[in-house]
Amino acid sequence: MKLALVIPNYNHHIAIEKTLTDLAQYQLPCYLVDDGSDEQTRYVLQALADKFSWVTLIQHPYNRGKGAAVMSGLRQAYRDGFSHALQVDADGQHNLADIPLMLSTSEQHPAALISGQPQYDESVPKGRLYGRYITHFWVWIETLSFDIQDSMCGFRVYPLAATEQLFSQQALGERMDFDIEVMVKLHWQGTAVVHVPTKVIYPEDGISHFQGVRDNVRISWMHTKLFFGMLARLPRIITKQNQTAQSLQTTQHWSAISERGSFWGIKFLAQCYRFGGHWLCRAVMYPVICYFFLTGKTARDASLGFLQRVQQQQPNHPELNNPVNWRDSLKHFFTFGNAALDRIDAWCDRINLAQVDFNDRHILANQVASGRGAVLIVSHLGNMELCRAISIHQQKVKVNVMVLTQHAENFNKVLQQLNPQSSLNLIHVNELDPSTAMLLQQKIEQGEIVVIAADRTSSSSQGRVSYLPFLGQEAAFPQGPFILASLLDCPVYTLFCIRQQGRYQVHVEHLSDTLKGPRTGRTARLADAMTQYSQRLAHFAQLAPMQWFNFFDFWRKDELVTRNNQPSQSSAAPLPSQDR
Repeated sequence: MKLALVIPNYNHHIAIEKTLTDLAQYQLPCYLVDDGSDEQTRYVLQALADKFSWVTLIQHPYNRGKGAAVMSGLRQAYRDGFSHALQVDADGQHNLADIPLMLSTSEQHPAALISGQPQYDESVPKGRLYGRYITHFWVWIETLSFDIQDSMCGFRVYPLAATEQLFSQQALGERMDFDIEVMVKLHWQGTAVVHVPTKVIYPEDGISHFQGVRDNVRISWMHTKLFFGMLARLPRIITKQNQTAQSLQTTQHWSAISERGSFWGIKFLAQCYRFGGHWLCRAVMYPVICYFFLTGKTARDASLGFLQRVQQQQPNHPELNNPVNWRDSLKHFFTFGNAALDRIDAWCDRINLAQVDFNDRHILANQVASGRGAVLIVSHLGNMELCRAISIHQQKVKVNVMVLTQHAENFNKVLQQLNPQSSLNLIHVNELDPSTAMLLQQKIEQGEIVVIAADRTSSSSQGRVSYLPFLGQEAAFPQGPFILASLLDCPVYTLFCIRQQGRYQVHVEHLSDTLKGPRTGRTARLADAMTQYSQRLAHFAQLAPMQWFNFFDFWRKDELVTRNNQPSQSSAAPLPSQDR
């Protein structure tokens, strides 16, 4: 890899000498582009070019814009035989100590565009920060992926052959729209994007050339053109993503496929919730859900398969068309999105208890009053978070939720930021092992509630599943949650919460005083508990099929799927589901 530096400069005469001095240690040729600066800056830049022999000064006779300056530097570096170019801004915002990491990442991914992913301190102007969220949203739509986490950072390593190919075929914006447009179009061209976290500061004496009205209009027009450019590529993009999904569907266990959606995308949705409530969230969320529906063949097929099974059990189900079609599946996806808003409501204590029908309240109330902890066996149906909005939350009882995979890590992280005072504790574990049992035993002894979802196997549960009748065919249920409940030696309940006619229906049923007992009969005892649970799950799944959020083939034999614990980076992974 043969690399050069490119630094665009327009009237930055204060910080540029320090920037070049700090860069000298890397011993890299540098193209310093003077984009029509004033006389004082031109004098400083010429003096610096004379001082540093490794600096080549390129001068524009008049100011053309940052994008034009970067393009001049990149194209000159390519003509001079360099394979890569590291773009650095001249105003001192970038952490030059991250250059070795940028370069090593580029060596590992020589065909990729390496981009800094800003980590801001308090110096960042809030207007600039919130503006970035809007741009991130549009870039995700324009690329139909979350591959680009930040498109506005000017700290990048460009693969020059791919970049020159783009420059020779298309005209790009030459001002503040350049950084965004070049990244999106390189992505369209097939160039991978790899992000490297980097600290970014806004110096007190820094000079910004961002022109509020003009540049915002320019960027808005650019996004309009990119959006229609995406529409022209839509059939090709969807076909490619569906082919990838089809391949994953036959080779990977569901838990090996990574969550779709980025932390910043979910955080942006949370900010919409803060400022605009449900209506703003839906305005932002529904187009994204449509994208997931179009590109998520695995999840779409699984949704249709599940809804068809429900209809086979109940041919005249009021929530389903006869026969079930794509409209039912799309409704299923939208219900998932609305359920995410319900989860936020529950987490932030915005659900009025008058909206909750909880006829079994006395069961848990008596358990809590006894001072002894208990296990609640739940599922990915409805709104499990409501368990903290009912009486156990009012009595300040600690609720511990087992999270057996990282599939909802981003969503959970944002929830905890929305309400740091939550009494709901998320316990992330890879599998149920002795150390987990010891931790939970302490919780039970302290009178706390442990919540475990029992309707998903994990990639580590091979050989530890039971196949039980479920909606007309045997499905795999994990033994782990019930084995763990037996080790904890405490009362076990099932809990289901669904929403019907605008109200939340909470159902708690006693499963066992304890699943612990003599070794003789242990298998039959656990099998009986699992059968009771699967039957109740089938009942509620048929009662509210749109609220069961397992978007994968629930009936596929686990042993027929290749286990792969490394998350896929494909953007065609299944829709993120409630991971409890």
